[in-house]
Amino acid sequence: MPQVEILIPTCGRKTALAITLTGLLAQTFRDFAVLIADQTEDEPYLESGEIRSLRLALELRGHAVQTLVNLPRRGMAQQRQFLLERARAPYVHFLDDDVLLGPTMLERMVQVLRSEGCGFVGAGVSGLRHLDDLRPGDLDSFEPWEGPVQPEPHTWETIPWERYRLHIRDNPWHLTRLYAADGRTVRYKVVWVGANTLYDREKLLSVGGFGWWTELPPNHSGEEVLAQLLLARRYGGCGILPAEAFHLQVPTQTAERDVKADHMFPRLAPLLAPLPGEDAAGGGAPP
Repeated sequence: MPQVEILIPTCGRKTALAITLTGLLAQTFRDFAVLIADQTEDEPYLESGEIRSLRLALELRGHAVQTLVNLPRRGMAQQRQFLLERARAPYVHFLDDDVLLGPTMLERMVQVLRSEGCGFVGAGVSGLRHLDDLRPGDLDSFEPWEGPVQPEPHTWETIPWERYRLHIRDNPWHLTRLYAADGRTVRYKVVWVGANTLYDREKLLSVGGFGWWTELPPNHSGEEVLAQLLLARRYGGCGILPAEAFHLQVPTQTAERDVKADHMFPRLAPLLAPLPGEDAAGGGAPP
């Protein structure tokens, strides 16, 4: 059993997926397998020449690769739960199918998750279109972890939503330039990290994974937000720098995002075992 299973949800992005898999070939951390779930309806491509060649290249380097079809489409939370239920490794790395990783990215995320024992570790993704566009206030909420990563027992009213600005545009790259230019690993506080996050699988399952997908219509977003908010309350989580993860600038496959999964947080958080000093009735309500 590998230490990490990389879980890749894909749909309609053959070229981007090929680039994402190429990035995995270059990783300095080698103890991983890959599980891909495809939801492409009109032109399935997991058996195309490009993807088959990259799958074989990964297997020649010792990485098992499994490809599955998950149809019909029932939203990203269902797609993530579908992958999570098939994983067995201690750590699962949810990686979007349009993200290119730098060669040490996975190794550094694993190191931090092992040493901190928290629920998740992520690195923000930059699209490299806004390298000269650092806007006033964008990085004001940056706060490194001093000492071990700890749980953050937020209610809905106290969630530090302003931290989301750390990961918009190319701000992960700006943070790297300002705080980790020497290559040292910096841990910092986040509200969530999308597209490139390593989870402790057992901890993720203990807060429900993405099993609440049945309560959402297919046109939802924020499923990673909700999972990470619940994990942060129980176990803590962090972002790390340098953030060598690059978005490939392909169109989203979730154009309609009318329903926000994170609005389920006030109802789901009290269902977990109470934190020390907290009664089970807390949680608040979304605006």
